[in-house]
Amino acid sequence: MRVARRAALAAADPPRRRYYDPVFHAMAVKVLPGDLYVTDAVDEMLVTILGSCVAACIRDPNSGIGGMNHFMLPSSIDGKWGKAPSLLRYGNFAMDRLIDDIVARGGHRDDLEVKVFGGAVGATATGSRVGDDNATFIEAYLARLKLPAMVQLLRCAEPLRVHYFPLTGRALVLKLQDIPIDEAVRTDPYDRKALAALSKGRVERLP
Repeated sequence: MRVARRAALAAADPPRRRYYDPVFHAMAVKVLPGDLYVTDAVDEMLVTILGSCVAACIRDPNSGIGGMNHFMLPSSIDGKWGKAPSLLRYGNFAMDRLIDDIVARGGHRDDLEVKVFGGAVGATATGSRVGDDNATFIEAYLARLKLPAMVQLLRCAEPLRVHYFPLTGRALVLKLQDIPIDEAVRTDPYDRKALAALSKGRVERLP
């Protein structure tokens, strides 16, 4: 069943979303801005890069089902981005959808384990406060649902690259000191500079 489900997901994925990561010996899945991904595969690692955006990593440790989202703004009433609907770019839709998808796959709300990252508030070209607004949103959202974050790394001064393993809940976070916050979401999550930094150990290993 899992093999068939993974094959269907791979066929539906945008081009170049998935790649084999030789460092971690895992199939990596890029979670792009306005995106989410849920899996129960034993060998998948979810990867994203965050500037002012926030990513929530949520799993049910008992069922082995978990996923990650990547939202760009705190909330929206209608979910429109310009003239087109783009619900998952907004925190209120992205969080509801991630939790609902995990539960629909067999996870249980009472058992969810949560880790949240991003909301960088360092200097930007426009002086935007979006990072702080996103961080404030996710804190309030989790408090309202009574879902305490096991790990919370918000309002950093630099972009983050997050590697998340839904099966174990392990998270690795690399602080990308050489990438401006405004440019973070346009960076390849597996670029040579970031990989070189990771190999030197400048990474936070979180439970």
